[in-house]
Amino acid sequence: MRLNKHIAETGFCSRREADRLIAARRVTVNGRPGGIGTEVAEGDEVLLDGRPLPLRETRSGRRHVYIALNKPVGITCTTESAVKGNIVDFVGHERRIFPIGRLDKDSEGLILMTSNGDIVNEILRAENRHEKEYLVAVNRPVTPEFLTGMARGVRIHDQTTLPCRTARLAKFGFRIVLTQGLNRQIRLMAAAFGYRVTQLRRVRIDNIRLGVLKPGQWRNLTDPELRALIPGRSDW
Repeated sequence: MRLNKHIAETGFCSRREADRLIAARRVTVNGRPGGIGTEVAEGDEVLLDGRPLPLRETRSGRRHVYIALNKPVGITCTTESAVKGNIVDFVGHERRIFPIGRLDKDSEGLILMTSNGDIVNEILRAENRHEKEYLVAVNRPVTPEFLTGMARGVRIHDQTTLPCRTARLAKFGFRIVLTQGLNRQIRLMAAAFGYRVTQLRRVRIDNIRLGVLKPGQWRNLTDPELRALIPGRSDW
């Protein structure tokens, strides 16, 4: 297979990011710098910065794929192939996968993707109250009044958002934990108080954390993560 696909299938990063690494001559195949069109055969030694690529953790007994991706800014959470920078092409997975929910194009961080359409509604159903945690930077100093107002609920999309948890992180930064997923929710909530979001990163979905994943990297969910995400389900 092509070198960029080989790198992507380790889970280290997307095909697009793999192309960047290859172009930067950071990848070698059997001791020689790899090229965009380099083919990799079984047994070939592929190194990044002189070190072996981490192997993707495989899960025997699963019929479907479940991954956690650190989505970079600029990638759109859509399966529409006509949309430039769509998340499906960005990941370049060998299976047909799609995002569970969405994360704004201008936002970054954790998003789950799967090949199992049966679980999507279970995860997104509002009454299941799956928590989503974000780190947010804004253009004005964060005040106690702002945090209290955000936590109580804000009128957007002709409805009042559910109560949430907020905490100040820095002069221009705060943490927010939601159980909703309204379109551009945090940005609109902040705008209601005269704030503009300058950076937004999702770091947790319920029991699943972004951890050390760098932008563009993904990993398979573990069995304990899946069991805790959807208790009672045994068919994966």
